[in-house]
Amino acid sequence: MASRSRVIAVVNQKGGVGKTTTAVNLAACFAASERATLLVDLDPQANASSAFGIGDTPRQVYDAIIGRCVIKDVACPTALSHLHVVPAGQDLVGAEVELVSAMSRERRLESALADVREDYELIVIDCPPSLGLLTLNALTAADSILIPLQCEYYALEGLARLLETVDLVRAHLNPGVALEGIALTMVDLRNNLSRQVEREVRGHFGEKVYRTRIPRNVRLSEAPSHGKPIILYDIQSRGAVAYLRLAEEVLSGIGQVGPPRKPPELPAPGAETGESPVASGGPDLPEESDLSEGGVR
Repeated sequence: MASRSRVIAVVNQKGGVGKTTTAVNLAACFAASERATLLVDLDPQANASSAFGIGDTPRQVYDAIIGRCVIKDVACPTALSHLHVVPAGQDLVGAEVELVSAMSRERRLESALADVREDYELIVIDCPPSLGLLTLNALTAADSILIPLQCEYYALEGLARLLETVDLVRAHLNPGVALEGIALTMVDLRNNLSRQVEREVRGHFGEKVYRTRIPRNVRLSEAPSHGKPIILYDIQSRGAVAYLRLAEEVLSGIGQVGPPRKPPELPAPGAETGESPVASGGPDLPEESDLSEGGVR
């Protein structure tokens, strides 16, 4: 029986292209659509974790990858009832070195996600800005990849290298991994180079490039510092509207079927250690019901 879930790796080895912003806000928009969603922060910088106000936690994705615990023990709840986050932390920095000599080192994340895969409709992986072993784990575990692409010349060079890596993964580790789509980010149509790069990308990849463009938007840049995705920070901003539209495109392309459902119940936060997964002094997140005032359904 085919899996109902979809694992999407948001990947680009070039930093500063809106990769984490895209992973965070797509996951939030999926959850706002009442789709059980898991966001896996696989970047040692842990920006996707802090984007939801999650600080130091007793356990992190590193612990699940090395087999110290299961993913469900690591996942943290968020202000969105349909979204859980598997946070990253400093321990992940040394993971690539530790995994070099490990058995099935490229499949550690795939194995960790196997236990919870059917509990979520969408699993979004925020990859590190590199093509190292952590990214290789994400590509091996994923059904498809979504590439955020900044409209600049060097981004095109990086895209070619990334797609070569995906071809190698497809040939040797994960024959089923597909290109979900390319999302144009930080778009400024007043810039001639942006328009030129967009024409070239659309000319080469056609319908694989999403119609929705993600604009440069100050509110998108501000939201992470408040520990909120854009739909909880300012749902009327251009950035929020763009990510809601992009999420609709992605869901339409996946062809999700069946009624929406909630993710599984999580163990009580800090049940074993008495610690909370949210850093002290972190921002208070609004209730999910606040979304209704902004027009999300």
